[in-house]
Amino acid sequence: MVDQSAGDGAPDELEVWCAGEDWCPVTTTASLICRKWHPVIVHRLLEHGPSGFNELKTDVDGISSKVLSDSLEDLEENELVAREILSEKPFRVQYSLTDRGASLEPIIVEMRDWGLEHLTEPAD
Repeated sequence: MVDQSAGDGAPDELEVWCAGEDWCPVTTTASLICRKWHPVIVHRLLEHGPSGFNELKTDVDGISSKVLSDSLEDLEENELVAREILSEKPFRVQYSLTDRGASLEPIIVEMRDWGLEHLTEPAD
């Protein structure tokens, strides 16, 4: 899905996979960040900075280890999150946002702000 453009100095761009339609950029963006946990993971990394797997699992309350692992892998494949191995023994990794991932900040902040304005706590 990533267009590996020739070295013209421009950052790699994601392909718009439904070319010719006005709504394609929205569809492509939504396919990247509108999976259940993706925006939450990006938000936590924006808030807390680089984090280990267990730290993210704690910060993203309610996510299973399998879903977190799959989500991080997907975000990494789409160049939104970077994975760095800190040590082999014990095995430790750290996840951080790439420049592309960090560029989602205004969208994630707007999602948070909209939620704060329009959503209410569930009734007991």
